[in-house]
Amino acid sequence: MTKQLWAPWRLEYIKQANAQPGCVFCDAAAGDDVERLVVHRGELAFVLLNKFPYSSGHLMVAPYRHVGELAGLTEEEALEVHRLAVQGVAALGEVYGPEGHNLGWNLGRVAGAGVVDHIHLHVVPRWAGDTNFMPVLADVKVLPEHLLETRLRLLEAWPS
Repeated sequence: MTKQLWAPWRLEYIKQANAQPGCVFCDAAAGDDVERLVVHRGELAFVLLNKFPYSSGHLMVAPYRHVGELAGLTEEEALEVHRLAVQGVAALGEVYGPEGHNLGWNLGRVAGAGVVDHIHLHVVPRWAGDTNFMPVLADVKVLPEHLLETRLRLLEAWPS
């Protein structure tokens, strides 16, 4: 029997995903770090918080260059994206102490990509029982911390 996972808090994003002008990652790459929730900047890639997260600390790592295919990354970009993901796991571990992490690429709309033409790697901290009764029974997602506070905490804990 297939179980349904409901994520109604994502509806805000879904309703506007195709209507937004420009590219959220290109905008973040050139925009204000606090407003765009950028946690760390590398030479070829950067890390930002997901504005519509599945859990507190949900990071995304993207190249600065607008690239729509994984094979379109240079070796240096691919290496830096993954290096930043490793650093993100370390920072999340220091700040939140998760019991595990999900890391993944959603390549293409059918694979779950909300932004299909600028690839990015998700880094999501996980805890036992982190999907609780609130989203299941009340169509509510409880994030215990404001995104700007999450950004500051991860910024301070980012490995050198």
